[in-house]
Formats: sequence, C-alpha cells, structure tokens
Amino acid sequence: MSGVRTGLGWDSHRLEAGRALILGGVEFEGAEQGLDGHSDADVLTHAVMDALLGAAGLGDIGVHFPDTDGAYEGADSIELLIGVVATLAEQGLRAVHVDCTVLMERPKVGPYRDAIRARLAEALGLEPGSVNVKASTGEGMGFIGRLEGAAALAVATVEPRDR
Repeated sequence: MSGVRTGLGWDSHRLEAGRALILGGVEFEGAEQGLDGHSDADVLTHAVMDALLGAAGLGDIGVHFPDTDGAYEGADSIELLIGVVATLAEQGLRAVHVDCTVLMERPKVGPYRDAIRARLAEALGLEPGSVNVKASTGEGMGFIGRLEGAAALAVATVEPRDR
C-alpha cells in the first residue's frame, strides 16, 4: 500500500449497573454504571480499532474479533488494539495520528483525558501528542442523553512504515 490513508470508526454500547466503565483502556473508578458488551465494551478503543482497520482497508473489528467467538469474551480491548497495530504492520502500515470523541452524559471524561491519551498512545506506538481525546454529551437528548449508553467516534491516519 502506498500513501497516507484515513479511516473512520464508531462504536456504541449500552450502560449497565455492575460493570466497570473502561474508556481508552482506563477504568473510571467509582462509576455508577459501566458498558455492556462481549469484551470489556471499551467503546473508545473499539472506535479507534475500527478507524485503523478502515484506513488499512481491512474491514472492521467484527471481522477480526467476532462477538460470536468465546475467545473474545471479556477481552481487554487495549490488547486487541495492540493486535490491530500488529496487523497494520504486517500490511506495511503504521498509525501516525488518532483523533477521537467520547459521547457520554456522565461521568466526565476530563479528569481521565491524559491517562486515556497515554494508554492509547502506548498501544499505538505513538507519542501522546499524536492522540487527541475529546468528549461531548447528548445534552439530555437521545440514548446518550437519557443515560442509556455511550458512544465514541475516531479518525485515524496511517502511512506506509517506510516513511
């Protein structure tokens, strides 16, 4: 593959009591609800993986880590992201920048932003300055505003490894 490529990723999960809230590989201590899913339901990391896979033209996380496969039940999404980075490397590609947004009413992402950037950057093999994390709410509207779930959107830029 040649040239710089960009991919877009999106994920959403239902909020549920009794589950850990993990975003970008960071657990939000004391969160009243977590995200429900086959793996750890880390919507932010899932969106980043989909963006990377999209940029590489390699499908999506459902192709690589199907929720019908028991091997991924309760999986650590950061470990899956590391696998995606390795898959890109096999294709001669590397991530150079990721920009992402968490859509969640509460808790606030701000206090965890630097830890999330650092965790994602480490998994991606990037400096934290090459990973941007933003947050927004649903302003009381839709499934996000009604505290039914959370979502994340990510854009990833990849380039050939020889650059």
